Amino acid sequence: MTEVALDTATPHAPPVIRQLLDKLGVAYSEVVEHPHLPPASRVQAVLLDDEVGALMVLFPQSQLLDLNRLAELTGRKLTAVSVPRLKHMLDKHQLKALPGIPALTSSPCQYEKSLLDVDTVFIESGEAGLLLEIERAHFKRMLAKASESSFGQQVEAITPNLNRPDDDTREITNAVQAFTARRIQKRLEETIEIPPLADTAQKIIKLRVDPNASIDDITGVVETDPALAAQVVSWAASPYYASPGKIRSVEDAIVRVLGFDLVINLALGLALGKTLSLPKDQPQQATPYWQQSIYTAAIIEGLTRAMPRAERPEAGLTYLAGLLHNFGYLLLAHVFPPHFSLICRHLEVNPHLNHTYVEQHLLGISREQIGAWLMKLWDMPEELSTALRFQHDPAYDGELSAFPNLVCLATRLLRSRGIGSGPSEEIPDELLERLGVTRDKAEDVVSKVLEAESLLRELASQFHAPH
Repeated sequence: MTEVALDTATPHAPPVIRQLLDKLGVAYSEVVEHPHLPPASRVQAVLLDDEVGALMVLFPQSQLLDLNRLAELTGRKLTAVSVPRLKHMLDKHQLKALPGIPALTSSPCQYEKSLLDVDTVFIESGEAGLLLEIERAHFKRMLAKASESSFGQQVEAITPNLNRPDDDTREITNAVQAFTARRIQKRLEETIEIPPLADTAQKIIKLRVDPNASIDDITGVVETDPALAAQVVSWAASPYYASPGKIRSVEDAIVRVLGFDLVINLALGLALGKTLSLPKDQPQQATPYWQQSIYTAAIIEGLTRAMPRAERPEAGLTYLAGLLHNFGYLLLAHVFPPHFSLICRHLEVNPHLNHTYVEQHLLGISREQIGAWLMKLWDMPEELSTALRFQHDPAYDGELSAFPNLVCLATRLLRSRGIGSGPSEEIPDELLERLGVTRDKAEDVVSKVLEAESLLRELASQFHAPH
């Protein structure tokens, strides 16, 4: 059995888990979690429930848990238990994560039978960063009262389109037509119904590409939209910008505090955000949409400044790419409303996977594809559609690569600090080298931004104003 040496500072499995496994006669080794463990041996445990009660489900991280298949097997419509309820259960046993031990809960357990195809498995110990390695015979003993079945979908068989943008239009059309055929939405037109771009957004885009645009021009546009004007003034007055003196007008906000570039990009982000409303449903534990957007934009702003001057892309556009990086999420909710809840429920029970796998499995497309497609449809700068489209490809080095590379780096840095959703993913050296930013500098940028976390959260809350 492979054992990773634990230094004295490393915590052990919680007492309740050690006692439980001893009682069951299950031998185990404590190993430090590391990203190179085979996903087929990593046990993902989730607690689901419905009106009948709770069910623990165990499956390997090499698979996506398909709730539809589970429903066919069990005859039950199960979803992830609520976050407060799970937290209450874990707190009761002083656990930080849910170990895949059926005897831990009084609920029945269903496990994916392929878990018994591997010689050893790794389960959560209940202590952060620490796993328990268990040989097959002992794992089987743990599962004595559980039911085996097959309900997972191999992640390897799901291939999100990360780098073939030429296929996007066809794939989006196919996805919409497939839903029409299945009558998931009674009257979904063959053309995707996209709301027209708001007048304010159209005017701001014209100003963005006009080299002669002045502060008077942007002030004029902002002042004609009362809601936007109020937000720009309150933005400038926010403690995050710590401006001296009172902000008395939109012009004051732009000239004294925010500057032309920031206002034009913020205004555009706000105007686009108001075009598609936030979905009422969302995955549990997700960072709120605008909070994630503002954090990402702020980190990209810092990373852009950290790049070598000669290679720096236009700062205003990189900030806007951060603000809009997850715009496809709003679009999925708008285009596929009946299916969006299903996406949310699958994201909740597959926290080990990037959302692109869930969306590819359920829809045949990802939010990145549809978001980039809309940016093109709205004639937004090419930098934005490229940023949205390739943000999950850390190896992307095509034209305008700095934009998706910055989004990729920012979202992964945030994820490593517990912000965002899905698994923490490694930041390759090549990605940092391409941007000319050191790892220490990148971490420093995140730390500085997160020092102002409460102020940023306050800024993000302004995007939730009724409209």
